[in-house]
Amino acid sequence: MGKKMSDRTMTRQVLLFISVLSLSSVHGQVSYSIPEEMAKGSLVGNIAQDLDLDIKRLKSGKARIFTGDSAEYIELNKERGVLLIKDRIDRETLCGMTTPCALHFQIILENPMEFFRVTVEITDVNDNAPSFKKTEKRFEISESAVIGATFMLEIAIDPDVDLNCLQSYTLNPIDFFHLKLKNQPDGSKKVEMVLQKPLDREKQEQLSLVLTAIDGGEPQLSGTVQIHVTVLDINDNAPVFTQEIYKATVVENSPKGALLATVSASDADKGSNSMVSYSFSSSTDLFELDSESGEFRLIGHVDYEKAKYYQMFIEAMDEGGLSDSSKIIIDVIDVNDNRPIIIIMSKSSSIAEDSISNTVIAMISVNDPDSDSNGQVHCGINENIPFTIKSISNVFYSLVTDSDLDRERASEYNISVTCSDEGVPSLSSSVTLTLQISDVNDNAPVFERSSYEAYIIENNTPGLSTFTVNARDADWNQNARVSYILEDSSVNGVPVSSYVSVSADSGVIHAVRSFDYEQIKDFQFRVKAQDGGSPPLSSVVAVRILVQDQNDNAPQVLYPVQTSSSLVAEMVPRSADVGYLVTKVVAVDVDSGQNAWLSYKLQKATDRALFEVGLQNGEIRTIRQVNDKDVVKQRLTVVVEDNGQPSRSATVNVNVAVADSFPEVLSEFTDFTHDKDYNDNLTFYLVLALAVVSFLFVTCLVVIISVKIHRWRQSRVLYHSNLPVIPYYPPRYADTLGTGTLQHVYNYEVCRTTDSRKSDCKFVRPCSENVLIMDPSSTGTMDKRINDDSDTSFVLDFWALKQMEYY
Repeated sequence: MGKKMSDRTMTRQVLLFISVLSLSSVHGQVSYSIPEEMAKGSLVGNIAQDLDLDIKRLKSGKARIFTGDSAEYIELNKERGVLLIKDRIDRETLCGMTTPCALHFQIILENPMEFFRVTVEITDVNDNAPSFKKTEKRFEISESAVIGATFMLEIAIDPDVDLNCLQSYTLNPIDFFHLKLKNQPDGSKKVEMVLQKPLDREKQEQLSLVLTAIDGGEPQLSGTVQIHVTVLDINDNAPVFTQEIYKATVVENSPKGALLATVSASDADKGSNSMVSYSFSSSTDLFELDSESGEFRLIGHVDYEKAKYYQMFIEAMDEGGLSDSSKIIIDVIDVNDNRPIIIIMSKSSSIAEDSISNTVIAMISVNDPDSDSNGQVHCGINENIPFTIKSISNVFYSLVTDSDLDRERASEYNISVTCSDEGVPSLSSSVTLTLQISDVNDNAPVFERSSYEAYIIENNTPGLSTFTVNARDADWNQNARVSYILEDSSVNGVPVSSYVSVSADSGVIHAVRSFDYEQIKDFQFRVKAQDGGSPPLSSVVAVRILVQDQNDNAPQVLYPVQTSSSLVAEMVPRSADVGYLVTKVVAVDVDSGQNAWLSYKLQKATDRALFEVGLQNGEIRTIRQVNDKDVVKQRLTVVVEDNGQPSRSATVNVNVAVADSFPEVLSEFTDFTHDKDYNDNLTFYLVLALAVVSFLFVTCLVVIISVKIHRWRQSRVLYHSNLPVIPYYPPRYADTLGTGTLQHVYNYEVCRTTDSRKSDCKFVRPCSENVLIMDPSSTGTMDKRINDDSDTSFVLDFWALKQMEYY
């Protein structure tokens, strides 16, 4: 057995050659050649320089060596950009007799993904001496052996190759035998010992020879085997094989004991000298040869991926010691017994949803140790996903995107890569990659409704939460974080922010102020929902707030008008029948809905049996026939109540004069108590005012007569047809026509005396009813208007009567 030389020099010259076979923007190939047994840390080559790569690119790309499932003998120094020996390389252990012997690996770069093929050829050094399996060989040779008889010797084994492998044999001494080397078709040599001098057992029964095997290394190494020859008595015929070479085939994974071939040799001798036995020239654990029958059987496990064929020398020997040799070659037939091996060289765990098509997400190495179609592999991925797998070479694949990604549709993909060979039956392997789709801000917030409408009751507390707007964003994390913003606008010239506010986080709408339905019934504004992306996306929704009415206003009596200095009196003739319309209480409520539904009730009355009030219309009518016993002065108190919860009310006092003539009325209504200071000065004021009033009276009389003649026809039509005259209302009641309770139109006329501070005459008349208005402090000034031509004459008589009374 050979032994590594201990005096091997520590410093060897590294034979380095670089052969760049192909170099493109995606792949390159670099080849190096180094001797085996180099020390750890020895330089293999400057990979950065040879691949024209910047050392910064090696660092930023996280350069690494990918060897698949093979041992890693070479390491990459990214700081220097060189390849170094990582572990001692034994060419014989790595490749056996295969030449050339090379290491194949890839250098992988990321960002972007690239890889380069590197081949390192391992050259042989003479570190193994030729060796023989057995230390000695014994022959029994008949003395009658003829000159030229051959005896096969065991061949030596040298794991080295080329010049370092076995080159020659020597045999010592060479008195009786010499060596004969015979070249074989496979390049090996058959070693035979040839008899060159007759043997004489009587002279020398035992012979000892030394067979030496020498390699061609520098220095040369050798191995020896001892040959012991025993000279037997005469046996002059040697066995002869029927074939010089036997061939057999075995299917890998065949069961033990399978018969592969039968060898046969014949011996012309008779008797015991013709009995032939068979044996191997060297031992083996895979096959056995029956020494008697010559049956060649399988006793071990053969694997096509380890050895594609075997060859062995066999020997046939008779009992006289004569022998013949032959060779048997066993071809191993491949079966599809290996699944494709899938190795993930590099992969991305996540990818942005806006990545362009053909973005590489993984690089895969696939290998099938089988041969021919059994080793041909095709890879695919699961369907209905936006990815595809592309073949870069026979063993390398890239997994890339082939359509647009949308995280909102699918945030994660489980990509199953399945590789199948073309064997029958086909074998396959699978691996699953999990890929996360990272979010980009490509979705704007979307409100749950196209518009919002909410109600709030007036007189609300400021800061009250009215309702909530809600928008959702299909994005994720910060891109889906929605903030709500109140857009700038104005309501009746006032910024909307003084009416409402919106919570930026929750979208809750708060009322900033207390609302008054009578001032504002509804208003609109817009809310913007904006996400937290960069740049942010937003959407806008319209919001309408409707203020609901609350019963916060009491009814207001429009007629009769109540003042502290005058008295309004309605006159009822004693001849009035049942149901006679005395007057009508007119009231309004600025609230709306049922809060403005008014009802009228008679609270107090001088004579409850004489009058009643219409519940809905406020009309005061007689409920019986007026008689002479009824007092002239009647006082009614009417309550006007709305329908709100709780209800609100107002009261009004109505004075009614039951009389047929004005003197009767005057005598009754002048009994009121007057202020003493006023009575003392009354005569002075009346005298002073008489001249002025007389002048004004004449002037007004002329004007009235002129106007009456001009509007006579029109006024008669209006009064006799009971058509309402459109009144002028105070501004705050301008909208009661739509929501209030005033259903009839009334005319208001005011007549004042010269002393209007304490005496005035107010005349309010629904349609054509009679109205009497008195001032109790000064006995008043009465205007009785009748819808006929006697109107003017009655006024003249009344003024004359009053002047006489003052005198």
